[in-house]
Amino acid sequence: MGEIGNGTMEDTYTHLPVQIDPASKAISIAAAASSSSSSSNTALGTELTSLNTLHRSLLNLDTPTPPPPLPVNPKRSAQIQKLRESGNASFRKGQYADAVRMYTFGIEMAVGRPGWEPAGLVRDEVAALYANRAQAHMAMQNWPLGMLDAEASVEMKRAANAKAWWRRGRCSVEMGRLDEAAEWVTKGLGVEDDADLKALAKEIEMAIKRKG
Repeated sequence: MGEIGNGTMEDTYTHLPVQIDPASKAISIAAAASSSSSSSNTALGTELTSLNTLHRSLLNLDTPTPPPPLPVNPKRSAQIQKLRESGNASFRKGQYADAVRMYTFGIEMAVGRPGWEPAGLVRDEVAALYANRAQAHMAMQNWPLGMLDAEASVEMKRAANAKAWWRRGRCSVEMGRLDEAAEWVTKGLGVEDDADLKALAKEIEMAIKRKG
């Protein structure tokens, strides 16, 4: 209770339950409350009618609501690029283990991007880094690890990623898994019209004939 001058004012609150239709999502006063003809119910009904009308209007708009902006942290992008370049430099120097380490740091930083950043950006970054790390593993004849990384790269980005397709196939060949390599390269050629993949396919075909 509050006091104003010599008089008093009693604060009151009336609970007016509302309900939502599961199908139309229209909001209305619950049946128990709608039986009352008080002015507050009438005012609430008017407000709900306006709200429902606005809702239907928005649903009927032909122009879709534009997506929110997609902010990207430029510092993280620069760091990921720098790690990849450092890995490439180490690879060119023959420091393959160090190259693997740099690419690994880059992968961890890329997959650690916040969820609101574009998923396509993460896939492109990770695909390139996995393909690079596969090459470094192959340079050390770590064929199983190279195969896993190359396949992970393809899973991230199937098209415009011929090098990863080729590296996965080459690792299978080096491990003597010719039938698996042939199947993989055939899949790759269904995605990429690449000269190196075609050459690898012929090499595998000849190896299978010699073996059989």
